[in-house]
Amino acid sequence: MRVLVIEDDEEMGRAVATGLRRARMAVDLALDGPAGLERALLNDYDVVVLDRDLPGLHGDEICGELIAAQCRSRVLMLTAAATAEDMVDGLGIGADDYLPKPFDFPVLVARIGALARRAHPMVPPVLEHGDIVVDTARRRAHRGSRPLELAPKEFGVLELLIASKGRTVSSEELLERVWDEAADPFTKTVKVTMSRLRAKLGDPPVIETVAKSGYRI
Repeated sequence: MRVLVIEDDEEMGRAVATGLRRARMAVDLALDGPAGLERALLNDYDVVVLDRDLPGLHGDEICGELIAAQCRSRVLMLTAAATAEDMVDGLGIGADDYLPKPFDFPVLVARIGALARRAHPMVPPVLEHGDIVVDTARRRAHRGSRPLELAPKEFGVLELLIASKGRTVSSEELLERVWDEAADPFTKTVKVTMSRLRAKLGDPPVIETVAKSGYRI
């Protein structure tokens, strides 16, 4: 799951980004409205966490631009304004969800997960393939009765492959959907992560390499 956080309070923005990464999400951070809008239009995010009260380019304007561009990202709006009228206004301009500050972090994680599933309506909250179970809501995975201790990128790769239901997923798509913008497309990071994931999944093997195309379950 790839998330963009647009928050002009640098301390809060970095804290939110760090927390979401610990929840096994790939996160980019923009500290102002124009940079956030540019990234949201350029990259394929599942969810955009958008501070409504941004200086320079207001969150409402960003939300409107994303809708006009038919961006498929779901928008979770954050704001210090917590009245019912503010919430109605935020949802009325096209935001998919609205969370007043301050908020409980587990609630934020749960809301982002719910919105990501709406961005991909055919993907259920619990994915299964054989004896492998991936709980996308709780960010946990098991093989049979054995819990899988997966790093965030390993979890993201497994989630995407199972959700793809046998479709071949290229290394480029994995980088786009699982890694953040700091990922170097010319490194072997996907191969290394795939090797570690296969080792943790154990036998019988379930991930197949498709020559010159990518990987599939």
